[in-house]
Amino acid sequence: MAYALETNDNSIEIPSVRGRVSAEEWRARVDLAACYRLVALHGWTDSIYTHISARVPGEDGHFLINPYGLMFEEVTASSLVKIDFDGQIVMDSPFEVNEAGFTIHSAIHMARHEVACVIHTHTVAGMAVAAQKDGILPISQNSMMFFGNHCAYHDYEGIALDLDERDRLVGDLGERYVMVLRNHGLLVCGRTTGEAFEIMHNLEKTCAAQIAAQAGGELNLPSDEVCQHTADQFWRNSNEPFGKRAWPAMMRVLDRNNPGYDA
Repeated sequence: MAYALETNDNSIEIPSVRGRVSAEEWRARVDLAACYRLVALHGWTDSIYTHISARVPGEDGHFLINPYGLMFEEVTASSLVKIDFDGQIVMDSPFEVNEAGFTIHSAIHMARHEVACVIHTHTVAGMAVAAQKDGILPISQNSMMFFGNHCAYHDYEGIALDLDERDRLVGDLGERYVMVLRNHGLLVCGRTTGEAFEIMHNLEKTCAAQIAAQAGGELNLPSDEVCQHTADQFWRNSNEPFGKRAWPAMMRVLDRNNPGYDA
């Protein structure tokens, strides 16, 4: 089976790949396509730019990323592009991939084998906090999740086209799941797609709340002891990926608002 994506000047036929991949890869594709559409539904997109990736289960060195040129709400399981760590497309596709997306996502998938999904955003609130010298401030309950050593920072080096930046990206990220790309945006990792989405949801709320609070009066910052205690509460069950309850609920929201991601 196949479906057609209509464009201004032609129609791109996208054949279903369900019968050509393992059941595990198809599940990863469906979850990743759903994640793209949920990111669009929440308004975290930047036109066709930014990117989300997922490791291909059972295929070391391969990951899935968005077809460059599609809006996030258009992404489907079959349209996702499978590439290797050299940036080569390893399953025929009518699409290309974003070069900066390859640099960022390949770096993390090469270094962090437990990471199944990586989300990178350029939201107004995320970019605004990324431009602030002090980064994320512990001024809301959501923000406490990223207190102390739970959030990394990476200095801006220009558009991520230089492959030698990969070493510095993963060096700054370390073993954490969250990184603010200074003067750029936000990046989150997850052991499942649902976990990555759940953490990004909290991070985006954190940044939006921070910008809103800074527009008001003097900020109240809880003590470091309270902030650390709250962070520990967030991460106390860290052996269990975040999103176990929320991800199925988000999928139901998507089924009501933008079905068809599993094509």
